[in-house]
Amino acid sequence: MKSQTVRVMAPVEEDLAVETIMLAFATDPMTRWTWPHAHQYLAAMPRMIRAFGSNAFTRGTAFCTEGYAGMALWLSPGAHSDEEGLGAVLQSTVARSRAPETAAIFEQMAKYHPTEPHWYLPLIGVDPAHQGEGHGDALMAYALARCDLDHVPAYLESSNPRNIPFYRRYGFEPLGAIQVGSSPTLVPMLRHAR
Repeated sequence: MKSQTVRVMAPVEEDLAVETIMLAFATDPMTRWTWPHAHQYLAAMPRMIRAFGSNAFTRGTAFCTEGYAGMALWLSPGAHSDEEGLGAVLQSTVARSRAPETAAIFEQMAKYHPTEPHWYLPLIGVDPAHQGEGHGDALMAYALARCDLDHVPAYLESSNPRNIPFYRRYGFEPLGAIQVGSSPTLVPMLRHAR
């Protein structure tokens, strides 16, 4: 397998990150539970990606592999997702019948989120046409090397059970499980400071 090169993305490349992450999450259990119909997903997901991870572009913590095949939007210590933007996306795009469950999921996510300084990975994804080529590994190794320079923990929520072994290989351990009503399970995971 070819070793993948990782680089920091510029703010003008944000649309390219959104496109790759949209492809990567097209079959994600939690995302597709939230927006089960293609038209809902295609309309809501770009806004959700931007609300979750746009601050990675302003902080220099948005990473990609060659050809934009893989993307990771990390938030370094002190950076946060756009909470107001997340709320607006959910309020305007989630079916009313599903809104209480979705709100409860985000409340539980907040309970697991570390309060001490940490790196947070809201979004990582590889274009399905390039999965299995080492893009995810390269992105994770690159970011965690930076995280380790800060000697702080790293945190994420796995929305797909198939990805948990991948995260565990990099030292992330499950903290619990978040599941509400008919939702799939979301697994908060922490990698201790090194």
